[in-house]
Amino acid sequence: MKIQLETISPDAKSPFRLLHNPKLNHLFYWHFHPELELVYIEGASAKRHVGNHISEYSESDLVLIGANIPHLNFDHGVTTTYRKEVLHFKSNFRDKILDSLPELHQIDRLLELSKYGIAFFGTTKKKVGELMKTLHSLEPFDYFMTIMNLLKLLAGSNEFELLHKTPFVNKYSSKEQERIRKIYGFIDEQYQSKILLEEVASLCNLTKPAFCRYFKKATGSTFIAFLNQYRISQVKRLLLKGKNVTEACFECGFESLSYFNRSFKKVTGENPSEFRKTYLKKEPPRVLDTSERFLTK
Repeated sequence: MKIQLETISPDAKSPFRLLHNPKLNHLFYWHFHPELELVYIEGASAKRHVGNHISEYSESDLVLIGANIPHLNFDHGVTTTYRKEVLHFKSNFRDKILDSLPELHQIDRLLELSKYGIAFFGTTKKKVGELMKTLHSLEPFDYFMTIMNLLKLLAGSNEFELLHKTPFVNKYSSKEQERIRKIYGFIDEQYQSKILLEEVASLCNLTKPAFCRYFKKATGSTFIAFLNQYRISQVKRLLLKGKNVTEACFECGFESLSYFNRSFKKVTGENPSEFRKTYLKKEPPRVLDTSERFLTK
């Protein structure tokens, strides 16, 4: 499946588009679009991959994604029964509605922060999630007012974290997007096995040295650092499901326990045993990885 640039039909008069319970769990859908996106998912524990940020969410998630920030579908690989609501905001929503009404300045600030990617939690996530689940059944006026109400709740909340330290800028051309998608997809399928640089380079029709230069320039990270970060995110998922450290290490493609322990501490700041003890005590863990070292310059 190729990287896609999604757009709302220019003929659509509504500034919003609702995708009610779309099911894409069988796809690795790495995509971007000029619209802002508010996504809510419940009944699932999976991967949150927005721009340069990778972490895990547990049981439910609510994220506001800014324009043209590449992201992976939040239900990728989910096998449980889940529900998902996705709300898109047209790129001219701010110009046509918010900028003309000073009373909505607070919401305008929220959308400005969406350039960082915003993950909400606590009461905010619960209340907004419940509102989003009603949108598909509402008449046009109530639909519009409910969206404005949930935006007000988000704008007034302090229950959130920014997923990037600076506003995310999509610097990839369409060709580069396709290359990165191929690399991500390959890692997603093969991370449990040994991955050779030559294998990944061949996907891009590059030599090994040329691939290493390309990947570093495109992502700000070496391929090995990228792969370790990805594997560690999967290790965390297994640890929180009750696997012991040794099992999780080898199931996620690490060939040496000592190397795994060093890599885990380098990425997370703690060793895997400490992580497991800490987060198994929490019900449920909100964010499993807030490291900004992944793919950042």
